[in-house]
Amino acid sequence: MYDYVIVGAGSAGCALAARLSEDPDVKVCLIEAGPADTSPNIHVPAAFSKLFRTNVDWDYDTHDEPFLDRRRIYLPRGRVLGGTSSINTQIYIRGNRLDYDAWDQPGWSFDELLPYFKRSEDNERGESEFHGAGGPLSVSENRSQNPMSTAFVEAGVQAGYGANDDFNGASQDGFGYFQLTQKDGRRASTSTAFLHPALGRPNLTVETNVHVHRVLIENEFAVGVVGQRLDEEITIRAEREVILAAGAYNSPQLLMHSGIGPAALLGPLGVPVVVDQPLVGQNLQDHALIPLVFTHEHPISMIAAGAPENFQQFMEQGRGPLTCNGPETGGFVRTRADLPAPDVEYLSAPVMFIDSGLAMPTGHALTFGPSMLTPRSRGAVTIASDDPTTKPRIQHNFFVEPEDLTDAIAALRIGLEISRQEALREYTSNPYRPPASESDADLTDYIRKFTHSIYHPVGTCAIGSVVDTELRVGGVGGLRVADASVMPVIPRGNTNAPTIAVAEKAADLIRKATA
Repeated sequence: MYDYVIVGAGSAGCALAARLSEDPDVKVCLIEAGPADTSPNIHVPAAFSKLFRTNVDWDYDTHDEPFLDRRRIYLPRGRVLGGTSSINTQIYIRGNRLDYDAWDQPGWSFDELLPYFKRSEDNERGESEFHGAGGPLSVSENRSQNPMSTAFVEAGVQAGYGANDDFNGASQDGFGYFQLTQKDGRRASTSTAFLHPALGRPNLTVETNVHVHRVLIENEFAVGVVGQRLDEEITIRAEREVILAAGAYNSPQLLMHSGIGPAALLGPLGVPVVVDQPLVGQNLQDHALIPLVFTHEHPISMIAAGAPENFQQFMEQGRGPLTCNGPETGGFVRTRADLPAPDVEYLSAPVMFIDSGLAMPTGHALTFGPSMLTPRSRGAVTIASDDPTTKPRIQHNFFVEPEDLTDAIAALRIGLEISRQEALREYTSNPYRPPASESDADLTDYIRKFTHSIYHPVGTCAIGSVVDTELRVGGVGGLRVADASVMPVIPRGNTNAPTIAVAEKAADLIRKATA
């Protein structure tokens, strides 16, 4: 028997378990479906794509995307201690103030969340109005500084968009280097930052390789979870609360297999309905990336990172190409002058990044392109079977709303204009599979052929619909969700930092409830 059982040891779960177990009078159990984060490739930043489709990846795909030429889009998610923070590109971006204020949920405005961002943070620039120091999560400067990355920033400035040395500061607009969740050049996941320092606490138990199938509900109250380790069924009971921190795909899946979801779906599948909640799994949002790839002859891309001298520099100094996180630099841009904030984030990586990172680079290249920050399109996560080991059915519906396609065409044109700037000329003279022209028709064709997810799913257990402002699931006592799925609208930027902030706030909400 534990006081709190947390399902999912990812970006939110590790932070939440560490915070709740700070109280020695409570017992916390953190459950992860995957293994411990011992793979060397987890801790070498440049090796992130080597983790795709391995035993530390849930290896999801969308179903046929109707507006992307009916392609199925790869969706990597971490299945390991640290979750997706153990396999991502380590970019530390919070999003825009307007994102959180627009949620219009008491307690979740930007000013109310900023203390939680800062509480997590140990920024090597030190403490300031917008940054924290001394927190568990190391936020560091880029230690690779690839010449192509620097050239991309210069090209953005040459194209008229200005420079920005802190995307989490007073203004988001402009081009610059990203700050990263790294410490001494190694990945700083929520496992290494939050969980590892807490593992010696006698009141914290971490269960790995346990796939939770459903929440155990008795008399309309969550009393534990039922799962499986190998062939053994396991029940882990919670005296106070069960908290789902399994992510935007798995948390709604778990709710539905527990009987909390749309009765019209669950009933025909033979899942007993506990709460008819048709919004579970709806409101799925993600950022779509449209990559532009340029090959060249300069031997400086990430495919050269594993050279012996680079490995030695990484091991001895924590610097050099092996610290490259992929998209080292980027920029935030507005496709229209009347927008209140950027609607596009450009991401630039000194490597040939094709087939969602699943294909091996065939030569030295630069890849960059727009990530569409404010999609109107909405998808859904549903279950297709009463078997909880069946992967969820995921449909993102990228570009189902015509305005999203209009914005993407404008963003792609801006990207092509940046590619023609003097600073990038030596790297972009040889486009790889470029659009046939810059007509609307040809850019639309390119978007449908090459767009992929940039792996930021949110919204499927949203505050104000599935959970309340204290993250409690309606209709069942003792059950909360605390992860990216609770965000009503996707933030303008990478979602790891906002997910950690959700966990930080959730810890306070839970402690307050039992004070």
